[in-house]
Amino acid sequence: MDGTARRAMARNLAEGQGGVVSRRQLRALGITHDHVRNEIAAERWAALGRQAVAVHRGLLPIEARAWCALWEVGERIAVLDGVTSLIASGLTGFDEAVLHLSVRHSHDIPKVDGARIHKVIRRLEDELVPSGIPRTRPAVAAVRAAGLAVSDRQAALLLLMPIQQRLTTPDALLMASRRFMGRRRRGFIKAVVGDVALGVQSLGELDFARLSRTRGLPEPSRQVVRKGPRGRIYLDVRWDGRALVVEIDGAQHREGLAVSIDNLTRNAVVLTGDRVLRIDRVGLRLHEEAFMAQVALGLAVATSR
Repeated sequence: MDGTARRAMARNLAEGQGGVVSRRQLRALGITHDHVRNEIAAERWAALGRQAVAVHRGLLPIEARAWCALWEVGERIAVLDGVTSLIASGLTGFDEAVLHLSVRHSHDIPKVDGARIHKVIRRLEDELVPSGIPRTRPAVAAVRAAGLAVSDRQAALLLLMPIQQRLTTPDALLMASRRFMGRRRRGFIKAVVGDVALGVQSLGELDFARLSRTRGLPEPSRQVVRKGPRGRIYLDVRWDGRALVVEIDGAQHREGLAVSIDNLTRNAVVLTGDRVLRIDRVGLRLHEEAFMAQVALGLAVATSR
């Protein structure tokens, strides 16, 4: 087998791994240590640590870096976990420079540049994705990512985003929070996951739920489905029997045609007899007392009618 054939075989294998292969994989293809050394010397390939080889000289995507870290630690004992696992499962809109891996607590693991190795007490059989790069399931990864987050707000975001992006379900997240709870933020994660299970879909809704409970307001229904002029309408919060709706608006509600669509939605709800209060997320931060006073007044008026 000549060099051209060897390089083609290595590239084919690396396509599904971000452009990298392990030395063990290369040996299985009949590509020896000397062959690898010659490719590196010719500046066609690049050595990455002790175990990985890039079969190109370009930038490495996170998938390639993740494979390299797994090979350095040992893919039979380590898996991607936390936010790294979520990204590998398709999470978008969240960047994390550090790679997160987990191993059983009994393993003695060498330090790997650019990676944090987390030890877990036990590894349950169903916590891993059965195919692709070794990683925890999204629900498990979300709970562990929340425990490792730099703030409560980031933790809440990492619990909500996998639900919003359909990587997992509220029921799976609730089950994972009961089985895979770590040492940090136990109470906070339990509360957020409980809200997610009740239908909270965004950080704005999460903030609103917390503020409502603080003020002793009755528990509403969330993500209520109504029929509108353009199909189904999802209402963020509605108090059944009081005809009061609260919509929590993020920045996306002010972009492009979103304003017109929101107006159509609001009008459709009002015409069916409900009153609608709109609260933007920035406003909820800056004018918390004023907005929540309006909500309390709306409930009081509805009760007196």
